[in-house]
Amino acid sequence: MRCLTLNASFEPLTLVPIRRALRLVIDGKAEIVEADGERMMRSARLSVPKPAVIRLVRFVHVPRRFRRQVTNTFLFARDAYSCQFCSRSESELGFRECLTRDHLVPLSRGGTNDWSNVVTACSTCNTRKGNRLPAECGMNLQRLPAEPHFVYLTWAVRKLTLIQEKYIRVFYGEATLRQLRVL
Repeated sequence: MRCLTLNASFEPLTLVPIRRALRLVIDGKAEIVEADGERMMRSARLSVPKPAVIRLVRFVHVPRRFRRQVTNTFLFARDAYSCQFCSRSESELGFRECLTRDHLVPLSRGGTNDWSNVVTACSTCNTRKGNRLPAECGMNLQRLPAEPHFVYLTWAVRKLTLIQEKYIRVFYGEATLRQLRVL
């Protein structure tokens, strides 16, 4: 289990391992906002509630012009773990099939590894498309690719507890939390 870390302004920042959260609390750099039930973390000299949510004591500036590089983890989450050509989800793929990254304009034809040029494709569709543009082989996209908001990239691939979800809801709203649950 990991601990949700909030900025001093209560903005959700990231999930950290419990040991890191405890270190921040013990060093006075963070305070426990929500504990994990009645569970306690004990050492020879100290007993502290097991943190589920901590808040940093000092504000940490987070740049808003944050661009996350394209990774398969974030790409698949953006595309809801389904092929953007045939709409099959990861659970519907055959024994030897898997999700892959497909470049709409192939790299060999001057394409880039940018959010607007990559989509999730099953290995069958990716092989069928090959080194061509989708229009050249009669393939249509389910939706046009776009760079996702950093909130979705940060939280979509992480498992949040109900306590932690409460802080995402407060800061980013219920609609954002619903979209994260779909992913």
